[in-house]
Amino acid sequence: MSYQFPDNLNYADTHEYVLEENGFLKIGVSEFAVDQLGDIVFVELADQGSTLEKGDTFGTIESVKAVEEVYLPFSGEIVSVNESVIDNPELLQNDPIGEGWLIVIKPESKVSFDNLMTSEVYKSKVMPI
Repeated sequence: MSYQFPDNLNYADTHEYVLEENGFLKIGVSEFAVDQLGDIVFVELADQGSTLEKGDTFGTIESVKAVEEVYLPFSGEIVSVNESVIDNPELLQNDPIGEGWLIVIKPESKVSFDNLMTSEVYKSKVMPI
């Protein structure tokens, strides 16, 4: 399978991606991770308004193969939850970087992407030559 690794995304070791937009952070799960999960049947996400710390679990993704937790790469308040993905997990399956995003947070402090991988580094990690 051919995966997308857009240059405007940064990735955590646990396969979450982060897209910075106007001071907010849109968080989802990489195409690679979604493909590894197989058919996704259920998505559960933390509530809008929740304030979580870096490393906290903000949801679970259940597939026919496994149940995986998703982790917050930055501390902050959840300002938006993608209810469409909860209602229709196929959105995550079919378009994880587009319509399948999971949450948007307002970070509690200035964001540094030093602890995340660039698209190129993440690609080399998950798609070794």
